Amino acid sequence: MNKIKNSAILILEDGAIFHGYQAGKKGTTTGELCFNTGMTGYQEVFTDPSYFGQVLLMTNDHIGNYGITKAEVESDAVTISGLVCRDFSEEYSRIKATQNVQEYFEENNIVGIQGVDTRAIVRYIRDKGAMNCIISSESDNIDELKAKLALVPNMNGLELSSKVTTTKIFDYNGDDSSRIRVAVLDLGIKKNILRNLASRGCSLRVFPSNTSFEEMQTWGPDGYFISNGPGDPAALTKDIETVKQIVEKNIPLFGICLGHQVLALASGISTHKMHNGHRGLNHPVKNIITGQCEITSQNHGFEVNRNDIEKSSIVEITHVNLNDGTIEGIKRKDKMAFSVQYHPESSPGPHDSRYLFDQFIELIERSRIEIV
Repeated sequence: MNKIKNSAILILEDGAIFHGYQAGKKGTTTGELCFNTGMTGYQEVFTDPSYFGQVLLMTNDHIGNYGITKAEVESDAVTISGLVCRDFSEEYSRIKATQNVQEYFEENNIVGIQGVDTRAIVRYIRDKGAMNCIISSESDNIDELKAKLALVPNMNGLELSSKVTTTKIFDYNGDDSSRIRVAVLDLGIKKNILRNLASRGCSLRVFPSNTSFEEMQTWGPDGYFISNGPGDPAALTKDIETVKQIVEKNIPLFGICLGHQVLALASGISTHKMHNGHRGLNHPVKNIITGQCEITSQNHGFEVNRNDIEKSSIVEITHVNLNDGTIEGIKRKDKMAFSVQYHPESSPGPHDSRYLFDQFIELIERSRIEIV
């Protein structure tokens, strides 16, 4: 049984207060509170750069019960701002785990709260909408904590990709003999995306956000990949302009999550913040081109505007969410560019959406034939 920790407090932006116990490092943290409905994969979620700036509420009761295995990460650090959970399990059952979640959070300076009614909190923010929050296990001064919370910026208009992007250009599966070169614009990429592209024979060069089209083009890529990442897509003005230039040159382009939103913005389609967003491993999506359905993994708080797409002569809807009808995929009618809002590199289906990587490779091969 877990040890009893220090008391902790969670305060929401609208003044709602929840009491629990310390999880992770003793301290105070802030961010936008959001919830993930996944039953497994907490370590992959903790290290997904798309969660940067957010306090994560996990709806599954037990977090940490199968321990931590450092090979199962999506980036080089824990990127969530904090954690809210029901049971923070320091005891774990998996043989290949190397440490418990408490040690992992302390190493990564992550503050959390456990022992709260997560279902009640989810119902609350489901109705009220995503909002900022503060967690503290070192102070119970509500007035001081509310004053700190009032200083936290809203996610609307917030540019965060520069906080999680690579600081220098690097090669992945860098083999000059590879048949396909893909330039990756890193807005907060997950490692499994790189693995999926590399497994298909791609040599990847990963560039930081805000890298110009001219600089990436000097490498001579056959295609471009625009990654996932955190924050408001509309704030990425330079990256939107870069994608616009790639598309105008009609070089094959594939975008995922934030990359999907950036392609939309580069194509004259607006984006807006959702009431709650989609975060979990169980979102049903229909490919309206093929008629097939996919079980998808998702993590986004913004969406592209359906009305703008329906008025557009150059953008076509390819995928829709079967829960709420939001747009899950688009493609350019006039150029070799497409994108999806969800994560085909994840495995909830388990491989329902992996065909999208093959579709990208096929697009590159077709473009080579057309050039010849």
